[in-house]
Amino acid sequence: MGRQLWFAGAGVRPMTFNPAEPHNDLPLLPPRAELETRAVLKKCVTATRALAELKGAGDLIPNQSMLINAIPLQEAKLSSEIENIVTTQDALFHAALDEARHTDPHTKEVLRYRTALKRGFEAVQTGPFQIELLEEICSTLRDETVKFRAEEDGVYIGNPAARTITYTPPDGGAVLQAKLRNLEAFLMGAEDVDPLVRMAVAHYQFEAIHPFTDGNGRTGRILNILFLVHAGLIRIPVLYLSRFLIQHKAEYYRLLRAVTEEARWEEWNLFMLEAVEETANWTTSRIIAIRDLFDRTLARCRSALPAKVYSKELVELIFAEPYCKIQFLVEAGIAQRQTASEYLRELARIGILTGEKRGREVIYKHPALLRVLTE
Repeated sequence: MGRQLWFAGAGVRPMTFNPAEPHNDLPLLPPRAELETRAVLKKCVTATRALAELKGAGDLIPNQSMLINAIPLQEAKLSSEIENIVTTQDALFHAALDEARHTDPHTKEVLRYRTALKRGFEAVQTGPFQIELLEEICSTLRDETVKFRAEEDGVYIGNPAARTITYTPPDGGAVLQAKLRNLEAFLMGAEDVDPLVRMAVAHYQFEAIHPFTDGNGRTGRILNILFLVHAGLIRIPVLYLSRFLIQHKAEYYRLLRAVTEEARWEEWNLFMLEAVEETANWTTSRIIAIRDLFDRTLARCRSALPAKVYSKELVELIFAEPYCKIQFLVEAGIAQRQTASEYLRELARIGILTGEKRGREVIYKHPALLRVLTE
């Protein structure tokens, strides 16, 4: 028997919600409910302030590729873990040195998340957000051409082994297209709604539409970051929301269901705003820690390395990612192969890097940077 589903406040008749039937009655946006309650607006202020501090902290890093390369890998790892795609930090950073190199399937899948995030970031920098971008993002995540679901396909959320269904998303190409276009219009046009609230509402709506047969969770989490870039609340895609969501995974799914079944928008919005605020504060602290480590490393290298080896460019390069190899120095124009090898050995000699043989090549790890990124 279906549950009764309320979409607004008093005076609105309830609709029957059956989790086993396609939720084609999923309301369009904006919801017929008060989104910006007093508590939500108050939380918007503190979350926006935290994002402003994060935005300013990015300027502390001399080479922002350091942030674009390393922090999204952490986002990729935890976002994938929410979907039970698990890899190790060591395997992930080693694979990031050469994404074409053979590695395990889960690690490759996590790396594709970072690639999808970068492609989405490039797209929102050069033009307005369009819903078709999500097809490209999901295609990158799944390493195959993916389109929005177009036919009745029996997709549902539940436990096949236990034969339980918790939610069945809308079905049919025309229905999905109408809801996706409405989602795009809400994100781009509802300027009277605080952008953080728009992000929270749109995240729920995307997950409820569930437009792909697989990859919806990761695509939806990338959409969060891209919208915040589009809205000018962050400059680069370094907001590490999956860390918060995996720490509060049960609450996340409980609140998604509460919106669907009871239209409890305030609780959902407050949860997502807390995710933004806490994550922004944590990421800012990581950036400050990276900057402090960079300054200490610069001073150490200046005093301990031979003059012919030391350069600020070399130190910046070993902060771009926690693992480094000779080719990186060559590609950066710092030195030719033989000299580059000598430079890395010198950095290992003074304790900044540690080298380990991988096949015919020596890979150099930056332990202090790795600790800052992963603690």
